[in-house]
Amino acid sequence: MLSSALIGFAGFAALCLAMEKHFNDLLKRKSTLPQRRSLRVAGWALLLLALVLTVQQRGWGLGLVEWIAVLMAGVTLWVFLLPYQPRLLLGLAAVSLVLGPLLAVLPG
Repeated sequence: MLSSALIGFAGFAALCLAMEKHFNDLLKRKSTLPQRRSLRVAGWALLLLALVLTVQQRGWGLGLVEWIAVLMAGVTLWVFLLPYQPRLLLGLAAVSLVLGPLLAVLPG
């Protein structure tokens, strides 16, 4: 569950950065159209990967509910911390992008 939550959090980070305003606010530079498109594709791919991991672990019945729950928790962090601690969110997104897949491949 933790791996899919971290991967989903990283997916929302990519989708957030795919918006020009958030990209400018968080990274202090202009984004290009190819950057925004690739971030959008990466964000949706990470969310889909989180869904696949959750359904694989729990099945469709519980997996879908768990996936939605962890995504709502991750997006809640983004909504409440983005105006106040944007740099912290970028750091958390980077850590989740590394730890999420690592936890997914570790046995146990």
